[in-house]
Amino acid sequence: MTTKAADVSQPDRSRPSSILAVCCLSVLLVSLDTTILNVALPSIQEDLHSSVSGLQWTLDAYTIVLASLLILAGSTADRVGRRRVFLLGLALFTAGSALCSLAPSLGWLIVFRMAQAVGGCMLTPVAMAVIADAFPQPKERARAIGVWGGVVGVSMAAGPILGGVLVQTAGWRSVFWLNVPIGLAALLLATLFVPESRAPRPRRVDPVGQLLVITALGTLTYAIIEAPGRGWTSPVIVACLITAAGASAAFVPYETRRDEPLIEPRLFRSAPFSGATVMAVCAFTALGGFLFANTLYLQQVLGLSALDTGVRLLPMAVLSLVCPSLAGRLVGSRGPRIPLLLAGAGITAGGLLAVPATRAADGSGPLLFAAYALFGLGFGFVNAPITHTAVAGLPQAQAGVAAAIAATSRQVGAALGIAVTGAVIAAGARPAAWWIITGCGLAILALGILTSGPWAARTAEAVRLSQRPPTEQMPLAKR
Repeated sequence: MTTKAADVSQPDRSRPSSILAVCCLSVLLVSLDTTILNVALPSIQEDLHSSVSGLQWTLDAYTIVLASLLILAGSTADRVGRRRVFLLGLALFTAGSALCSLAPSLGWLIVFRMAQAVGGCMLTPVAMAVIADAFPQPKERARAIGVWGGVVGVSMAAGPILGGVLVQTAGWRSVFWLNVPIGLAALLLATLFVPESRAPRPRRVDPVGQLLVITALGTLTYAIIEAPGRGWTSPVIVACLITAAGASAAFVPYETRRDEPLIEPRLFRSAPFSGATVMAVCAFTALGGFLFANTLYLQQVLGLSALDTGVRLLPMAVLSLVCPSLAGRLVGSRGPRIPLLLAGAGITAGGLLAVPATRAADGSGPLLFAAYALFGLGFGFVNAPITHTAVAGLPQAQAGVAAAIAATSRQVGAALGIAVTGAVIAAGARPAAWWIITGCGLAILALGILTSGPWAARTAEAVRLSQRPPTEQMPLAKR
C-alpha cells in the first residue's frame, strides 16, 4: 500500500519533454486569448456599442475571476489531483471560448468571459506545479520555466498579427473560435501524457479567506473602472473603496490565525518570494496597461486597422518571444538578479520613451519603435526569474499553492493595469498611462536589486527550514 500511495503523489518523470509540451500548450491557450482579444477591442466596441469602461470589463471580468480563484484551484489540485483539475480546466476554458463567440451583447460577453476564467484558473498554477514535479533539479526546472515563459512570448508575437488577420477577415468573434481547436488538442495530449499527482498532505478549504479575496479584488477594480464616469465621491465608489479596504484589512489577521490558510503568511517572510510577488504585480500591471493603451492609441487615435496595429506591435512581440529562453538560462546559471535588472530597465525605458513618442501626429517615429522594443525586452526577461523564485525552495507539497500565488499576482497586476490605464484614458490623461508603466519598471528594478542579494537568500533559507517537518530539521545524530 505504501508503494501505491507513493505512485499517486510522485508523477512519472520518464517523459518530461512531453509533459512540458502539454503545459506549454495550455499557457498558449490562455495567453493567446488575451493578446488577440486586445487587438479586437475596438471592433467589439463598435459592434456591441460599448464604452471604454465596457471594454475594461470585457478584460477585467476575466482577470478578476481568474485572480480570485487561482489559489483555490492550486490547493484543490494538490488535494484531488493535478491532472484531474488540469483536464477540467481545459474543458471549461474551451467551452467558455465557444460561448464568448456566440455572445449576443456586451453583458453576455462579460458573463461568458467569467465562465472562461473559471476554466483558466485551473490551468496556469496546475501547469506550473506539474512542471515543478517533472523537473526536480533546479537548473533543469529553471530552463523548463524559461521555455514555458517563452510560450507567453510566442503568444505576444503571434497574437497581435493573428488577431488582426482574424478581425479583418472574419470579425471579432473568430478570435474566440481559435481557442476551441487548441483547447481540444491540449485536452487530448494532457489525457495521454500528464501523470496524476497530488500533495501527500492536502490543505483544507478556506471559504472565508476566499470570500475576502474576491470581495477585495472585485470592489477595488469596480471602483477604479467606474470612478471616471460616476465620480470618485459617488456613494457607490466610496462604498466600494471602503469595502475593499475592509476586506484587505481583515484578510491578514484572519489568515494568520488559521492552521492552513488560503495564503501562507510565513512564505512572505522570504524576501525573494515577497519580491517576486510584488514584481509580478508590477510587470503585469505594466503589460495590461501597455496593451490596452496601445490598442486604443493605434486604432482610435492613429486610425490604424487591426492588422496594422498587430504589425506595429511586432518589435515588442518579437523580443518578448526571444528573451524568455535566454532569461531561463541566465537564471539557471547565474541566478535571477541579471534578468530582473534587464527586465526593470527595459520596462522603465519603454514607458519613458512612449511619452514623447505618442505625442507625434502620425506615431511612426523611431521613438515609438524603440519604446515597443524596449518594453518587449523588459517583459521578456521578467517571467522566468519571478516564476523560478516563487516556486524554488518551497516544499513539493505546496507546489500548487506557491505557483497559484505567483499566478494570482500576475492576474491582479493585469486587472489593475487595465483598470487604472482605462481610468486615466477615460479622464483624458493619456500620457499618465505611460508614467504608470514607467513607475512599474522602476519598482521591478529596485526590487530586483533588493531581493537577489545575500540578505534575501538568508531570509529564503529561514522560511524553507521552517516549512520542513520537525524530523527533517533535527541533526542526524539526534534522530
